Amino acid sequence: MKFFLPFLALLSATAATAAPNGVTLNNAVFVEHVRVDAQGHRTVALDPPAVVTPGDHLVFVLTYRNGGAQPATGFGVTNPIPDAVTFESVEDPRAVVSVDHGATWGALATLTVAQPDGSRRPAVAADVTHVRWAFSQPIPAGAEGRLTFRGIVK
Repeated sequence: MKFFLPFLALLSATAATAAPNGVTLNNAVFVEHVRVDAQGHRTVALDPPAVVTPGDHLVFVLTYRNGGAQPATGFGVTNPIPDAVTFESVEDPRAVVSVDHGATWGALATLTVAQPDGSRRPAVAADVTHVRWAFSQPIPAGAEGRLTFRGIVK
């Protein structure tokens, strides 16, 4: 099954939002393609997603910029995992995940998921519903950066 551009709108294709503290966020999603040239050298490319298929690896990129005149304090970003995507990974040490739609947060290895019989099992990447980054240091005026996480099309 292939998904075309309307599917990508559900993946936060590209959007900009401004927070009250002067920080602007831009969201984009890319499909990761591994290409092998005639000599057998592999390269990884992030391409705009015209078509995605189950199993495609996606890279979600959230860029931020403090366009305000003052440092932005107490800043954080929460991003839900789209229903059509299975969370794969996030490498930023500021990032925490939730497996219960934001009720609890932590490193994936520390989280558990309730079972129908009342028991709990260790959470796995497929259980992740949200990713959150909390900035412990102010973002200086004019500073910018990017946050990324990876997913796989279901």
